[in-house]
Amino acid sequence: MPQNIAALNLKNLLGSSIPELGPKPRPDALDHDTLTKKLADVFKHSNISTPAQELIRALLLLWHDQLDAAHHVAQAIENADGSFIHGIVHRREPDYSNAGYWFRRVGGHECFPEIAARAKKLLDMESNPAWSAKLLAHGEWEPLAFIQLCASVEEKPSDDPQVLLLRKIQAIETEVLLDHFLH
Repeated sequence: MPQNIAALNLKNLLGSSIPELGPKPRPDALDHDTLTKKLADVFKHSNISTPAQELIRALLLLWHDQLDAAHHVAQAIENADGSFIHGIVHRREPDYSNAGYWFRRVGGHECFPEIAARAKKLLDMESNPAWSAKLLAHGEWEPLAFIQLCASVEEKPSDDPQVLLLRKIQAIETEVLLDHFLH
């Protein structure tokens, strides 16, 4: 399976709904066994490296609300990419201080500029200059500000406009990471 077909198959595993900011599972999220089988099939027919496979596995487990399994995989990956996923896991648990710890370990990740560009476009469309100023201070992605905003809406329902906007930004984060892991 050529790399671009593997990438398409992996992106198709994201499905149509986006995860909650917290740990609440979605009805259409794939269960652990189904996701594991689908990933094994994609990986078996691709030339994706083993380290990239583990990052993708952790990211997609997280996308499908398998936080414990994603945490187990991410904590074994001792680099900025693993720390990034580890930070998202803790942000979703929610354990905001631990999420901050892991994002500080990430440092200036090479995905931040693309996340910032896509988030800015979304925030501009939503006419949200206040959040844009927080999340894109000095034109750069601020993952610690994103954690703070997630914490600030924790008690709101998942269909609240602010929560939906943060969920969309979280989806951008996942899409950018997946592209990064595939290249």
